[in-house]
Amino acid sequence: MFKKPARKLYALIFLFPTLIAFVIGFVYPFFRGIYLSFFRFQIVTRPTFVGVQNYIKAFQDESFLNSFWFTLMFVIVSVILINVMAFFIAYALTLGIRGSNVFRTVFFMPNLVGGIILGYIWHQIFDSILRNLDMPSLVLNTDLGFWGLIILMCWQQAGYMMIIYIAGFQSVPKDLYEASKIDGASKGQMLVRVTIPMMMPSITICTFLTLTNSFKLFDQNLALTAGKPLVDGVWTTRMMALNIYETFYGQGRNARGIGQAEGVIFFLIVVVISLVQLFLTRRKEVQA
Repeated sequence: MFKKPARKLYALIFLFPTLIAFVIGFVYPFFRGIYLSFFRFQIVTRPTFVGVQNYIKAFQDESFLNSFWFTLMFVIVSVILINVMAFFIAYALTLGIRGSNVFRTVFFMPNLVGGIILGYIWHQIFDSILRNLDMPSLVLNTDLGFWGLIILMCWQQAGYMMIIYIAGFQSVPKDLYEASKIDGASKGQMLVRVTIPMMMPSITICTFLTLTNSFKLFDQNLALTAGKPLVDGVWTTRMMALNIYETFYGQGRNARGIGQAEGVIFFLIVVVISLVQLFLTRRKEVQA
């Protein structure tokens, strides 16, 4: 048997390659990206310091501001719809109905399909439906593009969140339901007063995941609408991740510093909103 110090030494040796890969693949690029956001550059080895000019230009970019408000509205609607759908699907599948395992598999399967493939599939579905209704294409109407993204996101993510909610339902102690029945509580009252408070850890996790996934949406946005339509020089359905990509690679080499600054701003927005969400939902968790 190894002594305790020896076990710690061997643990560090085995963790070292993973730590090096993490530093090379994440930590260094992260801080390098923040550093480059203060420079104008065509290649990263020859940057020119410009201070906060990239950030000023980012906030003056109408496309970036539009993508922020579009993304924010998308996040609010998608987070609410996905979690409500996943919660009640999970609730229905924990009532002991026949074939519940099959339904769980069916609802979870869309999460296994890649975002690019989903985007192109749903693009064809939406255009076929809209064509039959004599309505404009998805890429010609901002509202249709918005709701198309919402439907796609809900269809893909609800099944994954359902699994987490099912685990939450199954973790609620049965004696709480029995005590509630003895006190004369209805099913609705038990859901509101017992189930939801005990499910808050699952709600915290699912809200955090849907929040971050919705903010970071990229491939589905690219495949479904590609930011179209273009109205007054602004791509009206382009979300922040896609807008940053297009700024960095699509607006010339001198715009790469601006795209880098937009990426840093995007990171800070997601971190702040996610931390606020975690703080608010964790306060409501029932302490065992």
